[in-house]
Amino acid sequence: MKEIANLARIVTLRRLRNEPLLNLNARELGKEAQLATILVANDTITKLQATKQLYGKNSQSNQTALLRLRSRMQDKLLNHLYFLDHSDPRLLVSRRYELECLDLLHKVTILYLEGEYTLCERLARRCLQQAEKAEFTNYAELICQRLAIIYAEQRQQRKYDLVYAKLTKLRKLLVHEQEAERIATQVRLTMAKAVASRRSLLPKMPTYLAKAEQLYRQAHTFSTFIALYRIRLTHAELTGQYEDIIRYTGAATQLLRQGKLNERRFDQRFNQFMSVYAHLRGRRYEAGLKLAEASAPDFHPTSSNWFYFYEHYIQLALHAGSYDQALELLHVAQRNPSFSKQRPAAQERWELLQFYTEFVQPEDQLPPRRRNQLAVFAALTVPEYTRDKRGHNVAILVFQLLHYLRQRLLEPVLARLERLRKYQQRHLRDAATLRSRLLLRLLLLLPECNFDPKLIAKRGQVLLTQLSQAPVRGEADSEIEIIPYEQVWTLTLDILRNGVPE
Repeated sequence: MKEIANLARIVTLRRLRNEPLLNLNARELGKEAQLATILVANDTITKLQATKQLYGKNSQSNQTALLRLRSRMQDKLLNHLYFLDHSDPRLLVSRRYELECLDLLHKVTILYLEGEYTLCERLARRCLQQAEKAEFTNYAELICQRLAIIYAEQRQQRKYDLVYAKLTKLRKLLVHEQEAERIATQVRLTMAKAVASRRSLLPKMPTYLAKAEQLYRQAHTFSTFIALYRIRLTHAELTGQYEDIIRYTGAATQLLRQGKLNERRFDQRFNQFMSVYAHLRGRRYEAGLKLAEASAPDFHPTSSNWFYFYEHYIQLALHAGSYDQALELLHVAQRNPSFSKQRPAAQERWELLQFYTEFVQPEDQLPPRRRNQLAVFAALTVPEYTRDKRGHNVAILVFQLLHYLRQRLLEPVLARLERLRKYQQRHLRDAATLRSRLLLRLLLLLPECNFDPKLIAKRGQVLLTQLSQAPVRGEADSEIEIIPYEQVWTLTLDILRNGVPE
């Protein structure tokens, strides 16, 4: 009982005068809790609106009171971060184990500073056990440092020697893990850049892979494994070896089932995401669609990865020709409360995906408002978010062309064809852009054949065969096909059969 009595003494004597948390369960909410409830219900509310709702009128004194209230509420909300529920299985699998370690580290630090060594040591050993189970080398190293200090101050030589030997080993492992993470991070940062930077990464990848493999052999920890694993996936992604990604992800799932990967650290959702992506880029649409359907419930709607997953899910439906399903999935994504909170670049990708998904639906099913928005987008002279020539330029230019073809407007069609011709000459010269070049050559047949669909189909047959046989290119340099170029060509001919531009 002495340890509990000491803990009770510490908390009793050193507690804060004011409650550090909001009482959100009270029958009558205080002003701070009321403001939190108002903001949850409407995150776009203005200061003036909040002041009037809380205080009845917008006087200067009430506005000043609101600022102070907001500051107090924010501090208390931050304190609530210590008490969040992380048990949802759709969250990152390692989250709850990492936060358990951090929680114990925090308590150990406070108890040490208060001089309560007995309970401090017990919690520290519990934290070390948790860190070792989850292979959190960095947290294990931190807690061993604290234990070493405790044993040194208590002159417990034997315990100090044992924990210091463990600390020395952990520090060596940590050096290997940090170097592996540095390499993996550098690869990830380069992949986020423009096409030229991603291409420059290719010749460096064998060196990165060799170094990551060496580090994994030396440390054989989860952190070195996951760094090597991600680098392998990235290399396959860059080179267009999507079957390798499917193989890697399948092998990792098998290792997890066999207990050879740390279940507290390996996130199967990442594996599912990469496998769905590889099925999409590797043209295994039907199998990928089934995999996406099975995997979708595992992704938490508040995660940014949820939106990336649904981008690929919708594209799989489009590529598989399941246009109705693609539209339903689009509506699911748009109903997500976090949809409008995505980064501008992500929102622009979703805008383009929405335009294509709606365009392939029967035209009479599209609301007038959306038809107007399609017309505005098609009229853009230079797309604002494609200056880095990364993947979406062809998709935008082709969409604009298809829109004006359907509207049977000759001059805009000819103008878009000229833009496509210039774009091809400037940006689609190397072998990696073969599929885009073949599509544009097909589209340039339109004015040559006077928009006659029968003649265009006949003259384009050779090019269409070449397009179907063109190899899949890697992420380093390929354009994004929101719908496959073969389907774009079929759609073009179908539009022309309904009437030619005049």
